Amino acid sequence: MMRFDPGKHIKKTSIPGVVLIERPILGDARGFLHEPYNKEELKAATGVEFNPVQWTHAYIKPGVVKAVHSEDWNKLIYPITGILYAPIVDLRPESPTFGKVEYITIDNTKEDSPRHALFLPSGGIGNSIGVLGDEMMHYFYLIDEYWDDSKARGVAWNDPDLNIKWPVENPILSERDQHNPTLRELFPEKFKNKK
Repeated sequence: MMRFDPGKHIKKTSIPGVVLIERPILGDARGFLHEPYNKEELKAATGVEFNPVQWTHAYIKPGVVKAVHSEDWNKLIYPITGILYAPIVDLRPESPTFGKVEYITIDNTKEDSPRHALFLPSGGIGNSIGVLGDEMMHYFYLIDEYWDDSKARGVAWNDPDLNIKWPVENPILSERDQHNPTLRELFPEKFKNKK
């Protein structure tokens, strides 16, 4: 007997392969228990055999923007506190949704906030982070390859073709994110017939 229902707990987004995981919270007067990741459930919903090898914890200030990052591995994101504003971008040139932005917000500012995880498949999904509100964000993620900077790339957070709607004035950016190339610079062939 299966103890999960991928159709119930995993919601597809408008970008193929990117899913929002909404597994139930079991709580009582002592607190709660939440299982954000179930290997068989994710595989049944996405077809991906996700075998994490690295777990990272980031602590991020309000007003920070990290964008648009793409790596060649599968990633499961799980914010614990604060408000995550996550524009997700399809950077796969062969995809019918190339250049599409899917906006996902996960608000964990209340004790009874629903807990969500976000799964991003390898091969060209751009992950962006904006921290909204006044609360620091604890942000955990699992990846199924060890970090290798040569497999990571970025796209400009303010790329005019993506036109991401950032609800953060004067974002705090890393030196690297201030100088990421645009989509047109990375994929000029996709813009040959566009002005």
